[in-house]
Amino acid sequence: MTHKERFLMAISHEEPDRVPIDVWYTPEAEKKFLKHLGENTENLSLYAADGGYLPHLMDHDFLITWIGPCTSYYAEDTPEYYDEWGIKFRWVDTQTGNRYTEMIERPLADLSDPDDFKMPDFKSEDRYKKSKEMIDKHGAEYGIMGGLACTLFELAWYLRGMDRVLEDMISNKDFVHAYLDKLLTWVIDAGTVLAGYGVDVIWIGDDFGTQDRLLISPDMFREFFKPRYEKLFSILKKINPDLKFAFHTDGSVYPIIRDLIEVGVNILNPVQPQSMDPVRLKKDFGKELTFWGTIDNQGTMPFGTVQDVVEETKQRLRTIAPGGGLILGPSHNVQPQVPVENIVAFYDTVKKYGNYPINV
Repeated sequence: MTHKERFLMAISHEEPDRVPIDVWYTPEAEKKFLKHLGENTENLSLYAADGGYLPHLMDHDFLITWIGPCTSYYAEDTPEYYDEWGIKFRWVDTQTGNRYTEMIERPLADLSDPDDFKMPDFKSEDRYKKSKEMIDKHGAEYGIMGGLACTLFELAWYLRGMDRVLEDMISNKDFVHAYLDKLLTWVIDAGTVLAGYGVDVIWIGDDFGTQDRLLISPDMFREFFKPRYEKLFSILKKINPDLKFAFHTDGSVYPIIRDLIEVGVNILNPVQPQSMDPVRLKKDFGKELTFWGTIDNQGTMPFGTVQDVVEETKQRLRTIAPGGGLILGPSHNVQPQVPVENIVAFYDTVKKYGNYPINV
């Protein structure tokens, strides 16, 4: 079975030969793991349009071509830089040895009329050269996902500031509707190009959850975001009726999962098990959603033993994999402090126990 066949069967709630896998890494963690494998390459997967090298090496089942605001993270090596949206980033070294970029200037903090903001051009096919090359080269063997994360809510506050956007949603609703309508055009344009190229899945995402609750009320989600996601999916479905949609949101978002299903989401990511119980999700929504992630990246992967990783991976295979609808992997980017042995244990366990019919 090809990687693509395996991927498409799983997200259609059928059982392929084995559970499909996917793992994300921070740049430091990816370089660390590649070095462990004896590979010397700077072709990393994180936010790269060409999908990187490691997914091929480790037998992942789909590739992601990244386009849009999320690619601004780690974009330049200079201490501070501006991205194409006008957001200023700064590199920060943490106490754990990680290096991250953080936003330090919001270009639209004082915006009063959305018409005054000039959007980057996402219609030009020059932007998608590496995406097209990936699809042409690997689209027959691998599932291909167009990654358009940081889509609407996140982009709104990246540009304007979280406090300001939350205040606007209460006291300046007409502005918010016009502002979000304008921001939505980038993902319509990018999604139109990628759907036309033949990607299997369009992946959008906005973080609506904290560790144990929503950032905004379900009513606010339904007023400002649900109809816009529905509009987006409707437009892209007309280009390719077989197109699937993945949605990324960190944290606990139980109250809006039914809303996501209603607008057309097929795949939910990343399913943090310390925030939402994967077994409950499978019971409540498993006939409609594929769950992508589910391995604890807050506790088990960085701080657990090899045996902890083995047991949690086996548990997910036993409880979530039957009937398809699972893409297994850590529930966000593997961090540099994650022991290499734990990463290897995840891959080895899926290889050993992840064949259908599941018998763990």
